[in-house]
Amino acid sequence: MTPVEYARLQFSRLKMLIGGTWVDGGEGAFEEVLDPATSQPLGRLPHACAADLQCALAAAEEGYALWSRTPAIERRRVLMQTAALIRERQESIACMLTLEQGKPLAEARGEVAGSAEIFEWYAEETRRLYGRVIPARNNNSQQLVVQQPVGPVAAFTPWNFPALTPARKIAGALAAGCSCIIKPAEETPGTAIELARACVDAGLPAGVLNVVFGVPSEISEFLIRAPQIRKITFTGSIAVGKHLAALAAMHGLKRCTMELGGHAPVLVFDDAAVEKAAQACAAFKFRNAGQVCIAPSRFYVQRGAYERFLDAFTHAAADLRLGAGIDASTTMGPLANERRVAAMAGFVDDAAGRGGRVLAGGARADGPGFFWQPTVLAELPDDAKAMREETFGPVAPIARFDTLEEALQRANALSYGLAAYAFSASAATMMAVSAGLEAGMVGVNSFAVSLAEAPFGGIKESGYGSEGGTEGLGAYLVTKFVAQAAL
Repeated sequence: MTPVEYARLQFSRLKMLIGGTWVDGGEGAFEEVLDPATSQPLGRLPHACAADLQCALAAAEEGYALWSRTPAIERRRVLMQTAALIRERQESIACMLTLEQGKPLAEARGEVAGSAEIFEWYAEETRRLYGRVIPARNNNSQQLVVQQPVGPVAAFTPWNFPALTPARKIAGALAAGCSCIIKPAEETPGTAIELARACVDAGLPAGVLNVVFGVPSEISEFLIRAPQIRKITFTGSIAVGKHLAALAAMHGLKRCTMELGGHAPVLVFDDAAVEKAAQACAAFKFRNAGQVCIAPSRFYVQRGAYERFLDAFTHAAADLRLGAGIDASTTMGPLANERRVAAMAGFVDDAAGRGGRVLAGGARADGPGFFWQPTVLAELPDDAKAMREETFGPVAPIARFDTLEEALQRANALSYGLAAYAFSASAATMMAVSAGLEAGMVGVNSFAVSLAEAPFGGIKESGYGSEGGTEGLGAYLVTKFVAQAAL
């Protein structure tokens, strides 16, 4: 059986994982999972009912009682074996990812490999859950600081990175000693199910990881209200993140990690390697059809470099080949759903109404599926919709600037603060933008801001808390001070 055949077969038997058992929903509710390249069904996804969720909560509570007492070296073994199984199954998981999400197969392979790396990195970190000794005030006492798992976790992930985002949340929680109930996106369930299958096959005890699906608002409210849940981790829109954070505050003041939307500015200065910068910007902008929260999405180019950058960027966009991600010749796949296609049309229509120029693309691609042409917009004012709102698609607005101070002011003017980028050959400029850009992650002459060993998270309305790095592990731990004395 080829990896593609295996992937298609797996879509015919999608299940939820509750208490170590793969199950259908108790009330028989389901939804269809669509191939965004054809808009045709891939399979039927079961939905959890209230009784299923109660079972998942009970399983997570029991799983936590066991897993939190499991020695770190054993947790490491399970996570390392999970990473090995993901690598062993990389091709079939990548095919599932591409079929349900749309991105080119080469991108899917890279994402699955990155997910394995995340499990491996967190596995190694289990051996470094250090506390510390505080010098005591007298000889008959001892003062300790210890790190303990926060408790059962409710995790919610989006459809744009159906392997990488669940991996961050699952691996971080498990490394810390927490149990987890994860609700991946219903549009892209198969990839997360395969990650969970790898965890189970690696020897993870029943109930430590549970996977459920359903109506997102109903599932999230049910889990967040539950007293068993002690920590919330969410990746998604700002509006939904605010709502979930409010629920978490009302129902137990539960700890949250919120990785919300971004609208990353890119500053390109006259002294940059302009053509190379343009090619790098286009490659990263149109990766996953622009459906990346840290994608460069509003471009500010210094006047002396503007025309050269615009020309090189537009040519790079025009050279992309649209098609189904499973086709090896495809360099940009479809959008995830019809809603994203309508959103792209809204950005282009608004630009046209404000005097903007469409230099490439600007329309839906012909044929079936949810395809939008790679689009380059120029001469947009800062109040244009594409300059103010997260595009989350293959629409790239490009504007001029004159001075460093102007560029920083315009880049920081929005409420987003996830990622920001700059290109320059000047050490002084590099230092100024690194310090001055208001974002949780800043790349200077680089887009490499998403790494297993580095913190991933935003500021302002792009959220709070980090995933990845030691900060990501710390998000699943509570700090306890212990003062003990001899009587």
